[in-house]
Amino acid sequence: MKIERIEVRSVGPPTEQFSWSDDLPAQYATNTVLRLFTDEGVEAVSGVWNATSFGYEKYTAEAIRHIAPILIGRDPLQREALWYDIRPRVFPVPPQALASIDLALWDLAGKVAGLPIYQLLGARRERIRSYASTPMLEDVPAYLKFVADLLAEGYTAVKFHTWCIPDRDLELCRAVAREFDTAAIDFMHDAENNYDRTSSLRVARELEELGFTWFEAPLPDWDLDGYRELSRSTSIPILPSGNWYMDLTTFNEALRTHTWGSARTDVHMMGGITQTQKAMALTQAAGVNCEIMSWGYSLNSCANLHVMLAHDHCTFYEHSVPQQPYEYGMHDVIRSDSEGYVHAPTKPGLGLEVDWEAMEAATFHQFAIE
Repeated sequence: MKIERIEVRSVGPPTEQFSWSDDLPAQYATNTVLRLFTDEGVEAVSGVWNATSFGYEKYTAEAIRHIAPILIGRDPLQREALWYDIRPRVFPVPPQALASIDLALWDLAGKVAGLPIYQLLGARRERIRSYASTPMLEDVPAYLKFVADLLAEGYTAVKFHTWCIPDRDLELCRAVAREFDTAAIDFMHDAENNYDRTSSLRVARELEELGFTWFEAPLPDWDLDGYRELSRSTSIPILPSGNWYMDLTTFNEALRTHTWGSARTDVHMMGGITQTQKAMALTQAAGVNCEIMSWGYSLNSCANLHVMLAHDHCTFYEHSVPQQPYEYGMHDVIRSDSEGYVHAPTKPGLGLEVDWEAMEAATFHQFAIE
């Protein structure tokens, strides 16, 4: 089998936009969709998302333009060889560009085998608890109503994206603890890399008292000393954002030096499933949970779900809420059930069918390599 053609499109869905901190404008969430064609008639697809201020982005697609020609005429089942050949050398390549290719190769492998990807990876389980991952809302009452609605839908865990202002964030967390049973519901707080070390410790100690499940991204990911100091000073698991670790060497060094209470990464930051599987092996060997991100559109979220289902040291699937904006352009979507679980896709490969007519309608940039 040989790769004959690759199509790439930048999609800007006409949906609601969100922010995750007070100093961040509403974000344009671009869905970069890759479609791969072979000489044997097998087609594959992938999607990677990116969030930018002030407009949709083309740079992920344009980065793919400069590495996709390497794949033409190659065997798509030789994933390790292909990943090696597209790897960054002299200058960095956006990890989403690498991931778009790798995810399409895994989708194709699943379709050739007639199996969902998680089964190719080992199939540790067929469902996983999900948590609702919120956008930033207007005020505390809005959050409390949002949580009540989510619990009524069946969610048993909620992660807050907030204003990322310590005093204001703590006001929300205290209100949540008063309103809901933190022993029965898992609550997490994500500060999006916005605190300093002093405020991080103050918030961590109060979240510990309030019974929160974890504290995510209090500091910039590069502040490894700060994360180590914070992890030693509190019992609540401290997680990085996971957005800044794009190579296994740096990721493993953070594990080796006991930087986090739990690790965090995903298939986009690691450049695909091929590398994320190796990151999962490193975390398992270190005896550390790895809470994989899965924020974003259905195709990229689904790719992360497959990795989660192949391992038992990731405890939650991250479900972007409200769901509908992230389901644009899909016939198949991922939804939590009434008990707060998401289930494995049953179709081969990624297991989700694309609505190409809708994707085409929202495409603002596209090209083909052959």
